[in-house]
Amino acid sequence: MRIDYEQHLNSAQLEAVKHLEGPLLVIAGAGSGKTRTLTYRVAYLVEKGVVPSAILLLTFTRKAAHEMLHRATRLLDRRCQQVAGGTFHSFANLNLRRFASLLGLSADFAILDRADAESLIALLRKEMDISKKARSFPRKTTLANIFSQTVNKTKSIEDIILEDYPQFTDVLDLVTDMHRAYEQRKRDHQFLDFDDLLVFFERLLSEHEDVRRRLAATYQYIMVDEYQDTNKIQADILYRLAQTNRNIMVVGDDSQSIYAFRGANFKNIMDFPDWFAGTRIIGLEENYRSVQPVLDLTNLIIDQAREKYSKHLFTRRTGGALPQLVENEDENSQSRYVVERIMALNRQGVELDKIAVLFRASYHSFDLEIELSRERIPFIKYGGFKFAESAHIKDVLAHMRVIANPSDRVSWYRILMLIDKVGPRSAQKLFNDIRSAKAGCAGMVSLKLPNNTPPGVARLQKLYQTIDTHAPSVADMGQAVVDYYQPLLKAAYDDHPKRARDLEHLVDIMQRYQRLEQFLTDMALEPPNASVDNGLGDETVDAPSRLVLSTIHSAKGLEWNTVFIIWALDGRFPSMQSIYKEHELEEEMRLMYVAATRAEENLIFTYPNNVYEHSLGIILNRPSRFIDMLPDTILEKVYNQL
Repeated sequence: MRIDYEQHLNSAQLEAVKHLEGPLLVIAGAGSGKTRTLTYRVAYLVEKGVVPSAILLLTFTRKAAHEMLHRATRLLDRRCQQVAGGTFHSFANLNLRRFASLLGLSADFAILDRADAESLIALLRKEMDISKKARSFPRKTTLANIFSQTVNKTKSIEDIILEDYPQFTDVLDLVTDMHRAYEQRKRDHQFLDFDDLLVFFERLLSEHEDVRRRLAATYQYIMVDEYQDTNKIQADILYRLAQTNRNIMVVGDDSQSIYAFRGANFKNIMDFPDWFAGTRIIGLEENYRSVQPVLDLTNLIIDQAREKYSKHLFTRRTGGALPQLVENEDENSQSRYVVERIMALNRQGVELDKIAVLFRASYHSFDLEIELSRERIPFIKYGGFKFAESAHIKDVLAHMRVIANPSDRVSWYRILMLIDKVGPRSAQKLFNDIRSAKAGCAGMVSLKLPNNTPPGVARLQKLYQTIDTHAPSVADMGQAVVDYYQPLLKAAYDDHPKRARDLEHLVDIMQRYQRLEQFLTDMALEPPNASVDNGLGDETVDAPSRLVLSTIHSAKGLEWNTVFIIWALDGRFPSMQSIYKEHELEEEMRLMYVAATRAEENLIFTYPNNVYEHSLGIILNRPSRFIDMLPDTILEKVYNQL
């Protein structure tokens, strides 16, 4: 053999690489060299004489497949480039082109990307004259998401609406009709969207045994990356493809299954040995990322899971400080603590891009963003928008800016054009009238409104009359604006329940301000950029060092020297909604595990100890149940006295 596998792989990796006969499940713990194992196995199979085109490597991104085969080629030779590698969707597309006629398809069927699918949905909305049938109806993007979830979660439109979009239950029949029309239009015009590629490929394999046998015989060895993220259809496809040779190797980590909202089925990896009798299970437990104190903590977190493959991560790295749990008086105290620690680490030589602040939900970083901007610490945020860039946040802030500055033309135009039947010309005229009135709160209070003025303008006037009369605090003022804005929010956004929680959090932030001007100044400290990238790792090489703020879902697979996990508060992480649903609570635990295993050297959990939960009228003050009972020998407890 040209490659010295024993020298480059640990014993568990080597065992997985050299496994040749029968089904194999590799449980690859965080940071345990999963990609390395897959890469070396490709090279090993080719070196053992397996025809490269008889090897199938399926991944979730084209980039992942390309990188693995490129590494295998560098390890061995160009034969590895002939291995069949790609995504589930690209593999399905390739074979559907070959056998399209068996399914009543043309071989040159067109693939609809998400933008195309949304355009088709918009066309159908217009044809069905939805605006006359329903006052509130999902927009094209939401409809595309609903239709996709029915495939990925193998659930009905009704189930998806009731579980994830209850605000649209009153138009359930119309949504169902729209879905039926969407499916029919695709068939009429030989269109397949991304989800159809999997659906039709699974149909091909299940309905045409001769084709299934032919494809199953073609691939002597099948390998699958990130198996814990597969949905039911993908698992069915693999089952049918692997029935002939049964040499299927799937690699994944049940402890990192966190994408149920996309349709990932946790049961796929747990039930794999049942689907494939005689499955051999190999665990990769040696971690190459984190110091042992971090691993000791993450091991205890995941030990609490009810359903799991047992594993115990260890490392040969020495040293490392205990992870910390930092209790803070309130949210702003938490934010200031994190900023102080980041500045201290930076002074000690840790570059900002080697530090990440992770959180369960995008709005958890809002207050922190204000403090980072105040200290001029550059940051980039993934998995959502920067606080001041969110459209609904900007709407509310505009309503408050005109209180401080009645001549703010930009804010007035934004406010007025949110009102039904107010366009650019009407907004300009109203602004001129308001500016001429020069009376009280934002020049709106005593404005004489003509009879033909849209009703929404009177609502806006009443808002400012109330604020001007009662001279409320900043938070009370903000609450009044939010109450006024709620109907506009509901009309403008399909995900208005989520955005409403953002606004609730915004009002909480206002509580610490005595003066409106100071609040607005802090909001404007860092002008918004165009938008925030939602995918990590795409920055240019020469980009300046910036702190990373990220949702945990967007951070999976990455690592940093120091990781802060903020809002580690029971009722926020895990969320209040998941506490009473066992399967959701288990996924929240896995989410905490994924977050903690991103840390190489330093891991710090923080939480505010006095948070009012509006929906239940209770105070949240306990750290997350996933770490609350960990012993002091594993997790150092600290009270922030800043």
